[in-house]
Amino acid sequence: MAFTAADVKKLREMTSVGMMDCKKALTEADGDFDKAIELLREKGLAKAAKKADRIAAEGLVKATVCDECGVGAIIEVNSETDFVAKNADFQQFVSDVANVVIKDAPADVEALKACKMGEGTVQDALQEKVLTIGENLQIRRFERYEGVCAAYIHAGGTHAVLVGFDTSDEIAAKPEFETYGKDIAMQIAAANPGYLCEADVPAEVIEKEKEILLVQIANDPKNANKPDAIKEKMVLGRIGKFYKENCLAVSYTHLRAHETSAH
Repeated sequence: MAFTAADVKKLREMTSVGMMDCKKALTEADGDFDKAIELLREKGLAKAAKKADRIAAEGLVKATVCDECGVGAIIEVNSETDFVAKNADFQQFVSDVANVVIKDAPADVEALKACKMGEGTVQDALQEKVLTIGENLQIRRFERYEGVCAAYIHAGGTHAVLVGFDTSDEIAAKPEFETYGKDIAMQIAAANPGYLCEADVPAEVIEKEKEILLVQIANDPKNANKPDAIKEKMVLGRIGKFYKENCLAVSYTHLRAHETSAH
């Protein structure tokens, strides 16, 4: 599979690895990004690429919670350039669509486009924005939570987090819980965890991680000749670090979290 200079640049942005190493990895992987990342990781050059890091799109994300009904929504709308994300008209459009998600609870993006907004539908409003702004705009995804929610928007909409909590209204009404909810949302934005806790990590993900770690150890002259039992202990220790970097692991029970970002 052929690849371009733009592909090399994209892999570099995803992994923070040098251009030449990225080019070699893509060549060895025959243009397969996932395989190239795996090869770079086996060489100890790259960390695990989180899912959100693989979304190559400009745009804006919005997370909001309705003051009246308490329903929360988070939505991502993509544009061709990051300049559009700073457009006040575009920002208002994203906010309006998020409110439609809260009000109408559409099942998916296509259902959302058919929902009423203003004098027409969300799709009508989207097309109008395409014409006035002059860029291709796409509603990429959204989530909606009912119940107690906390929302956080980072850097004007490059990242947004919506967290849903299973708790009572009495607890949610306490001022300290509001601070707690915001802190959790900010932690998700900062760490971008792929899973809530260790139990949520699929077994096949851990097995793949162990395979990569064993290859890393085999490629390390300091560790390559150590007994297999020692290597296994080293892998278990590094798996603990993997959990720390990829799991939110909060003490609050039954927490649901969803994070999305636009780049």
